[in-house]
Amino acid sequence: MATFHFELVSPERQLFSGAVEQVVVPGSEGDFGILAGHSPFVSTLRPGILTIHGDGQPKRLYVRGGFAEVSSGGLTVLAERATPVEDLNAAHLDQDIKNAEEDLADAKDDAARNKASERLDQLKGVKAALGTAGSTH
Repeated sequence: MATFHFELVSPERQLFSGAVEQVVVPGSEGDFGILAGHSPFVSTLRPGILTIHGDGQPKRLYVRGGFAEVSSGGLTVLAERATPVEDLNAAHLDQDIKNAEEDLADAKDDAARNKASERLDQLKGVKAALGTAGSTH
């Protein structure tokens, strides 16, 4: 399978840089897969699981917020937060859910309520998708 260059960067550090076969990204409009030669575009991220397919087993990371850009040079994901699923602290995800519940309760208008409700649903979906994959340390 053809490969392309992929970079995953968070404010703390570069988490991945190299050739991959496919990346599945949790976009704001739904998950999307990128293969070599994909058309250029930009998308915002929603909380979810980003999966990198390349050498060996797929790598799964929890990402929260940010942007993905596909260009002729490959795919770059700038994530607000990115944590390997095996390193994910369940307490952090639970805190994100609690914060989203508070945002929903504090929403002043329908637009804010809808946005907070959508984020809460996304975070609960991530927690459900991880099941017991997240650690509790």
